[in-house]
Amino acid sequence: MPPAPKYTIGLVQMHMGPDPEENLAAALGHIRQAARRGANVVCLPELFRTQYFCQREDLRLFDLAEPVPGPSTERLAELAREVHIAIVASLFERRAPGLYHNTAVTLNAAGELSGVYRKMHIPDDPLYFEKYYFTPGDLGFRSAETGFGRVGALVCWDQWYPEGARLTAMQGADVLFYPTAIGWHPAEKAEFGAAQYDAWQTIQRSHAIANGVYVAAANRVGQEQGEIKMAHGDILGNRASGPGLEFWGGSFIADPFGRILAKAAHDKEEILIAEVDPALIEETRRNWPFLRDRRIDAYAPLAQRFLDSARAREGECH
Repeated sequence: MPPAPKYTIGLVQMHMGPDPEENLAAALGHIRQAARRGANVVCLPELFRTQYFCQREDLRLFDLAEPVPGPSTERLAELAREVHIAIVASLFERRAPGLYHNTAVTLNAAGELSGVYRKMHIPDDPLYFEKYYFTPGDLGFRSAETGFGRVGALVCWDQWYPEGARLTAMQGADVLFYPTAIGWHPAEKAEFGAAQYDAWQTIQRSHAIANGVYVAAANRVGQEQGEIKMAHGDILGNRASGPGLEFWGGSFIADPFGRILAKAAHDKEEILIAEVDPALIEETRRNWPFLRDRRIDAYAPLAQRFLDSARAREGECH
């Protein structure tokens, strides 16, 4: 059987201002630019409509959420149909009163909602207070058909978990997209910044290698204090002490061998473009047959939170 045709993916690395409508307009412009450069599937950063508001806990910010499908998916769908591309976008989903998710949608080139993924792993760290806003996803790990190829969308904190990458790849995804909002605490950057970025890139390259897929991480860039212009015109600033977060950009695309095909700078907006070759996925998996050699009969303990020493010793005896 001949391999599936090649297609091109694009990542948008962008800066977000206080106004959600201006951010949406900028994102649509970036997508158009990526399409002009040949992209068939374009991914935006996590929660691209606003500055990263999870730097503090504020009940008023739940007013930013919207249904899926809803206003943002309608605008993105119009553009997808117009320029005939697929789009992966992360949105603040209002599922029901008091129930909200950090949700990645995939729209195909016909503007149809072909995939919905709700972020499974929700962090709670200084200036990343996501557990206050988001309910953990309940749809599991998914892939979606774009019309060009099958892709999977996971979101930010998910990128540290090999289980999510594996389960998404097992559903036939050629590409694992990771819409992302990750950055440095400015006071830590000098001492830990390089190591933190290296770890972030390394874990995702490992997903590409272990699963024989492309990995594409789209991050935001720039200093943010979580300023948000609400619908009634007020601007809510960051209540947390300190200068906020410096989102480190560095978006990248890696091939199934873990090689970096494209990488963005840490300090400016960029659009990355790279080709996806399903034949390379086939070739890589033939030479490194990790899926063939998996011991699925031995992995049941992965469903446990942790194996304490007594249970581990008992397992050794058996």
